[in-house]
Amino acid sequence: MTSQARTTARSTVTVALPAHLRTLAHVNGDVKIEVQGPVTLGAVLDAIEARYPMLQGTIRDHATHERRAYVRFFACAQDFSHASQDTFLPEAVASGAEPFLVIGAIAGG
Repeated sequence: MTSQARTTARSTVTVALPAHLRTLAHVNGDVKIEVQGPVTLGAVLDAIEARYPMLQGTIRDHATHERRAYVRFFACAQDFSHASQDTFLPEAVASGAEPFLVIGAIAGG
């Protein structure tokens, strides 16, 4: 990760949402999110919730901002699901070259 991901004033990040969240947000396909400041996990999630307020509480808890169970985060083939909100995302995500993936995990038997 280069320092550019940490210092960019504004970045456009591509976010791939699972089908049920795309339906809730009334979008088709990937969405483009403007992120102010450093491109961190928390900044991307804040930007998603600001642009699509109907998704607040669906990806992470309203009060604690902890990731909801059965939701996972991936970027550049790396799992960011258990990363801190202030974790910098890869430069390829910050530059828009690679998407940030929000995945709905499946459980059961």
